[in-house]
Amino acid sequence: MNEPPPLPGAPPSTEKLEERMPSLSKVPPVDRKFPCAQCGAKLNFDPSVRALTCPYCGFKQDIPEAKDGKVEELDYHENLKRMKSRAEVKVSEKYSQIRCTGCGAVAIFDAKNVTDQCPYCGTHLENLPEPAPDLIAPESLLPFKMTNRDARDAFQKWIDQLWFAPSELKTLANLGKLDGIYVPHWTYDAMTYSSYRGERGEDYTTTEHYTDSQGKSQTRTVTHTRWYSVSGEVQHFFDDVLICASQGLPQHLVEKIPPWDLDDLTPFQTDFLSSFKTERYTVELEQGFERAKKIMESEIVSLIRRDIGGDHQRISWKQSNYVGITFKHILLPIWLAHYRYRDKPFQILVNARTGKVAGDRPWSILKIVRLIVLILAAIALVWYLVSSIPNKNSSGPKRGAIHSNQWVAYSHGSASKNWRSVT
Repeated sequence: MNEPPPLPGAPPSTEKLEERMPSLSKVPPVDRKFPCAQCGAKLNFDPSVRALTCPYCGFKQDIPEAKDGKVEELDYHENLKRMKSRAEVKVSEKYSQIRCTGCGAVAIFDAKNVTDQCPYCGTHLENLPEPAPDLIAPESLLPFKMTNRDARDAFQKWIDQLWFAPSELKTLANLGKLDGIYVPHWTYDAMTYSSYRGERGEDYTTTEHYTDSQGKSQTRTVTHTRWYSVSGEVQHFFDDVLICASQGLPQHLVEKIPPWDLDDLTPFQTDFLSSFKTERYTVELEQGFERAKKIMESEIVSLIRRDIGGDHQRISWKQSNYVGITFKHILLPIWLAHYRYRDKPFQILVNARTGKVAGDRPWSILKIVRLIVLILAAIALVWYLVSSIPNKNSSGPKRGAIHSNQWVAYSHGSASKNWRSVT
């Protein structure tokens, strides 16, 4: 800045609002196609044009710019509904589904592999199998890379690192009670246009003189912040934002087993599902996108702060438009162990591509109490040994020392003894 810094305590800058040019941080790949919201045709899209125009049906979707702090939000819900209706397919009659009353998961089985136990929580499935309604078919999947033996080894290694784990947990690992399951996920792509208003804070320092408690003059450096009003827009393309579409798995565990090698996704074939269980998605397409928006929102806030610049940033208003939304329904492989300890259910997940383990674990109260008792016993033993050591400071007089009122004898000649008191 050319102007001198304001005096300490000066009010924020009242200069004209600084309007920044749109900042494009990430663009879609050159060959990426976007769907027409009206007819579904695949379109090319240039983010700088700020519009999607379909040459087939004539539909045009403009991306509005912010004006006077207001911007119209595009209705992506209708677009998602249209895409969903076009993507749904009928499920073959050889497949049926069962809903678990314990965890809410909906498992899909073929006629040969119907089970009476939920693969997610172990609850007995009292509901009868029912025809599977139309669903969005999986587009691709990651095949199982780790065998059941590999998963058990990873499970055992994870258990060996746990402190105070009940013995029953290690027994479970030895038995190898792991189920292979394909878990449904959504991935979302979207081009985002995020308008914002805020303030940029720039630090500057001044030197202050003061008198200390001893009456001496001292100086110190004080940091102040000057605030400038700013507005702008950040543009960013989000690719493969991953959302778990299962309600049968704890979300906090699902978030711990990535990464997933999504670049190696394989086109879906039913042959991959042989001998494995599959869950139908219970998080609908629109619900999944709302969760994806929260992930995108965090990144958008970081981009806005970076665009504002300075030493500090304040965001007073922001709004995002999501354009060219696309999705995929994919299946990701996990090995799952479920068990109960003291009537409480626990689940352990193993990433069937990398072997990464995440799980809830119980604590053995007996082992914890035993350790506490041992620690207290060790403390008591150390205290006893220290207290039993003689105190050298309270022992008798050191050799050669003469103390007050001590009677001593000395020789004077060979025939007589004289005594004196040393005071």
